[in-house]
Amino acid sequence: MPEPTAPPTPPIALAALLARADLGLRQIAGPADASIRWVHTSEMADPYPYLLGGELLMTAGVQLADPELYVSRVVAAGAAALGFGLAPVYDSVPAALVEACARHGLPLLEVPPRTTFSGVARAVWLLMARAREDELRRVSEAQRALAAGASRSDPVGSVLRVLAARLGGWAALVTPVGSVLDAAGGEPQGAALEGVRGLVRVVAPPAESPHPAPDHAPQTPEGPKAQALTATDTLGGTHLAAYALAGPRVLALATPHRAPGDHTIAGVAAVLLTLLTAERQGADEAARSAALVRLLLGGTPEEAGPLLGEGPWVVVHARGQGAPPDLGTPLVDAGEEHVRALVPADREVTAHPGWTLGVSAPAGLEGLAVADAQAARALERAEATRAPFARHRPAGFGALMNPEEAAAYALHMLAPLSDPLRTTLRTWLSLHGSWDRSAVALGVHRNTVRQRIGRAAALLGVDLDDMDVRTELWLALRSAESHSGHRE
Repeated sequence: MPEPTAPPTPPIALAALLARADLGLRQIAGPADASIRWVHTSEMADPYPYLLGGELLMTAGVQLADPELYVSRVVAAGAAALGFGLAPVYDSVPAALVEACARHGLPLLEVPPRTTFSGVARAVWLLMARAREDELRRVSEAQRALAAGASRSDPVGSVLRVLAARLGGWAALVTPVGSVLDAAGGEPQGAALEGVRGLVRVVAPPAESPHPAPDHAPQTPEGPKAQALTATDTLGGTHLAAYALAGPRVLALATPHRAPGDHTIAGVAAVLLTLLTAERQGADEAARSAALVRLLLGGTPEEAGPLLGEGPWVVVHARGQGAPPDLGTPLVDAGEEHVRALVPADREVTAHPGWTLGVSAPAGLEGLAVADAQAARALERAEATRAPFARHRPAGFGALMNPEEAAAYALHMLAPLSDPLRTTLRTWLSLHGSWDRSAVALGVHRNTVRQRIGRAAALLGVDLDDMDVRTELWLALRSAESHSGHRE
C-alpha cells in the first residue's frame, strides 16, 4: 500500500491519548509506542479500502466475524491502533480480538461505554493542535537563535553551535570529500560517521573522484544513486541528514532523535550557512541575499522590499514534475514537486506543460501573505478541476463588508472547527459540494471528506443543504482567511 499523504499536523503519541483520564481508555494489547495521525470510525467487515494509514480505527464490532482476518487487514492497511467500544454489541473485548492484535503487533484500546467515538476523535485533534503549536513555537525560537548566531563575530561556528544545541546532536560544515571545516556537538562514531559521509556524497558528489552512494543511501526521484538537495537516513538509532549548500559545501547532521520541526530548523540553518559561505555573488544575487538576511534578522517586508525591486507582484504556486517552470523571475522557491515564485505583476504568467499553476491577484509588499494564500487556493482549484492554470477570483460582494466586523463575526462562527475541518469545509464549498473533487483537492478518500463535513455540520449546528447557510459559511471562511493573512 503506498504511503499516505500526511496531514498538516504532527502525529501524537498513543501514550498522550491514553493519559487523558476523562476518556478512560485502556490499552489491552500491542506495543505502547505507536503514533496516531488521524481517527476513523468504521463498522465495515473489511475497512481496508477506506483507510489511509496511521489511523486510530474505532469500531464497536458490529460485523466482527473473524477477528484474525479483520486485524490482519487493518494492519495491512497501515492503521496505527484499534479502538474497540464496549456496548451495545459486546460487554467486553473479545478474547480472540485481543490475541490477534497481540500477534500482529497492533495496539488495542478498550473504549468504555461512557466515552463516545467522537469524543476520542476530538481529543486527538486537540492534542494534534497543541503539538502543532508547540512545534511552531520551537521552530520560531530556533530561527531567532540562528539569526542571532549569524550576526556574531564567528557566524558559521555560532550557527552550527546553535543548531547542534537545538537539535541535540552534531552539526558540521563539510566538503564533498568529507573534510570537516567546522563543527559543533559530539561527533558520531563508527557506522553513523560512515553514514554521514555517504549522505554527503549523495547530495554533493566530489567532481574529481566520484564515489558510489552506499547501499543504505536514500532513494531520490531519479534513482538511488542520483544527486539530491537533501538526504536522510537512520543507522543504529542515530538520525542522519545532509543539506547541499553553495560552494560546494554540505551541512551534515547526526542526532539521537528526529522531532517535528527539525527539518525546518535545519533548512533555516542551511540558508544562513549558504549566505555566509558563498564566495562570489552578482549584484542581483547579493541584493536578494541581503533581503533574506534582513528578514531572518527580524526585519519587515517593507524594509527588505527595496532590495528586491519595484512592485506590485503576483505570487505563483506550481506543482508538477521535472524541471521547474521558467516564470521569468529569479525570486523562486523550488522544491522537488512544488514551486513558489514572486513575479512582477506586469509580466505575463502562462501555463507550462507538466505543471499546474495558481496565480494570485497583484499585491504590494504588505499584501504578499494574502497573495500567497490566494495563489495556493487557485492552485487547489486548478488541480481539482484538472485545469493547467487558474487565477485568483475577486471577492465580489464579500468586499462590500466591513473587514474587521466580518472577521470578528467569522472567527466567532467558526470557533468550534479545527483547522482540518475548516480546510475541508472551505474546499468542499468552493467545489460546490462535490465529494470526489474535494477528495482530489485534499488528497484524502471521499469518505474522509464526508466524515469531516458531517462533523463540521454537527459542531456548527447547521444544515449544509441550505444554500443560505453555505453562502454565509463561505463568506465567513473568506473573511477569517483575509483577516489572518494565511491559509486556514
